[in-house]
Amino acid sequence: MKNYINKITQSKWTGIALAAVGILMMAFGIYRGEMEVVFTKAVNICMECIGIG
Repeated sequence: MKNYINKITQSKWTGIALAAVGILMMAFGIYRGEMEVVFTKAVNICMECIGIG
């Protein structure tokens, strides 16, 4: 079993597959409008840390 796991983690296709899944998840989040929510929260946190807001 350990040899099988090492074979999977050492494969170049594992990284490519994970990157593709990550890009698809980001695209789905943008499609759902989550980007606006994240940016709004980031701006609020930044303004609180700097002390402007």
